[in-house]
Amino acid sequence: MASKTFFDTNVLVYLFDADTPDKQSRARDALQQALERGAVVISTQVLQEFFVTVTRKLARPLPAGEAEAALRRLMELSVVQVDPDLILAAAVSSRRDRISFWDALILAAASAAGCEEVLSEDLQHGRSFGRVRIANPLRE
Repeated sequence: MASKTFFDTNVLVYLFDADTPDKQSRARDALQQALERGAVVISTQVLQEFFVTVTRKLARPLPAGEAEAALRRLMELSVVQVDPDLILAAAVSSRRDRISFWDALILAAASAAGCEEVLSEDLQHGRSFGRVRIANPLRE
């Protein structure tokens, strides 16, 4: 069975952030390696955050058409639909694990998809939440 890796929004955003070439390169390497190992998983939350971030929060935002094209490519990956059950699981995890609700929602989606790893710059590298381990592919 293929290994499943969940990508947090921040790693995907660096693919399009020309102002951070080192992180951009690491993000590309991480995506390529994950694609070679098995399934790459994201969620509807990641898609939404990605679009807003690359069109509004980068120093050099992407034009909307380019961001839409990137969204369409990302939608070809395995996408977890955020639903009420995941939202409740995230609320419980947020309180229990003392993490932000949004990070807990990422973890809930990753867990629901059977991912073993979440690639993220936001969560503590090496920390595990149940069967899901955090890895920061952007660190030096």
